[in-house]
Amino acid sequence: MAIYVVFQLLILPLSVTILFLYYLFSHKSRNNQVTNWPVLGMAPALVKNYHKIHEFATQLLKESNGTFKFEGPSVANLDFLVTSDPANIHYILSKNFNNYPKGPEFHKIFDILGNGIQNVDDYFWEIQRKTNVSLFNHANFHKLSVETLGAKVEKGLIPLLDHVSEHGIEVDLQDVFQRLAFDNICTLVLDHDPQSLSRDLPHVPAEKASTIIEVALYHRHLLPESLWRLQSLIGFGKEKRLSRAWKIIDEFIYKCISLKRQDSLNRSSENSSVVKSQEEDKPDLLETYMESYKVMTSNPDKFLRDVLFSLLFAGQDSTSTALSWFFWLVTKNPSVESKIQQEIQTALNPKQDDSCIPFNKKEDLRKLVYLQAALSEALRLFPPVALEHKAPLQPDILPSGHRVDKDSKIVLSFYSVARMENVWGKDCLEFKPERWITEKGGIKHEASYKFPAFNAGPRSCLGKEMAFTQMKMVAANIIHNYKVEVVYGHHIVPRDSIILQMKYGLKVRMAKRSSCSTW
Repeated sequence: MAIYVVFQLLILPLSVTILFLYYLFSHKSRNNQVTNWPVLGMAPALVKNYHKIHEFATQLLKESNGTFKFEGPSVANLDFLVTSDPANIHYILSKNFNNYPKGPEFHKIFDILGNGIQNVDDYFWEIQRKTNVSLFNHANFHKLSVETLGAKVEKGLIPLLDHVSEHGIEVDLQDVFQRLAFDNICTLVLDHDPQSLSRDLPHVPAEKASTIIEVALYHRHLLPESLWRLQSLIGFGKEKRLSRAWKIIDEFIYKCISLKRQDSLNRSSENSSVVKSQEEDKPDLLETYMESYKVMTSNPDKFLRDVLFSLLFAGQDSTSTALSWFFWLVTKNPSVESKIQQEIQTALNPKQDDSCIPFNKKEDLRKLVYLQAALSEALRLFPPVALEHKAPLQPDILPSGHRVDKDSKIVLSFYSVARMENVWGKDCLEFKPERWITEKGGIKHEASYKFPAFNAGPRSCLGKEMAFTQMKMVAANIIHNYKVEVVYGHHIVPRDSIILQMKYGLKVRMAKRSSCSTW
């Protein structure tokens, strides 16, 4: 038995690696041609295009009418079907939703999410979805989310941007957006502001942990399970960094839970009707989750940790990544920037002496239709979650005619959908906000399986409206008050991660548009 384990974990992967390297360096294939090698399958082509995996997948899908069967090494269990066909996406995420849960492979790879909503099916997913719907529909929830971000923009983001613009400092705007999003989601969900966004840009380990985790999880997709489990066992490479980040996240969340419990006890002991009446209308997410899940499992704190981490995981990098690509696209398209500036002037009519007052009123932000169209276009081209996994419970036939077996791996390429001419037209690669404007001047609705940036079907993102409000608030304040210029020669490519971040960040210089200096 011991010999078999060693063979599985060490000798077999090593043998496959040697064969793989032989084929990789002794055979030259033409661009975009994928050879299905004996034993190795299509793995050599995957490694050759590792640095541009999304573009590689898109090219294969274009040549395969939107659906492609990838065959990995015969001993590695890495076969999967990848599709960008909207009909398949609609079928899997909506029409036949019950047959396509996350699947066993997803749970193995994303074990750090535990029983959080992004990682579970059936009962655990339904109870969390129901709780989130109840909270997100609270009369004052959106008001609280706008106030929370508005305060962080006014007291954190703008002073920082004033500082870097005044001193001509280069700044990584993606890092700034990640810090902003982390502080905001922690304040909203954990009732704790870690203050990672300030002038000196302090190192906050919990804020950096998500990027480390996302990179490690991405690499798990491309390695045989035996290899990444071996790395995890011996503490090596990205698995070692994942383990450290996991510990940091756990310590941070459990500390916030403990502080909230102590705060609740203190308030209860005060027995103050005045304090109670003042806070009755303010939704307290952490307290609500603590109450809702206190008897969920034999280890309620662990379940609560999973729920909270899933919310932080979704809330930090989705909006920050979207904003990063949005500003990069805007800097490349000055006419779009001018139209957004003009819309702010026309719709919000800021007075000259009030030009530095932040835009943080939801009713005002709703007027910025073109800005929302530009954000939608950025999300179309660069969806933060570029891939989705599914595994059928029962054998099935997709609308494209492809057969799928029980528990087989299906990858939905949201990134590729935007680059298909048969879906978005011959101008699909253009950054064109106008495609989102109706003839009457409103926002055009697109089916979620054609625009899956917020997922689709029963698992569609509950925070879509909140996300647009937050992104519009940040974008409007920056574009109105600053000129953003990407540092010359700065290389922009997607990071090797499950979240479509920029690998080298977004290095920019900021120039103040107005003469105001005080916030």
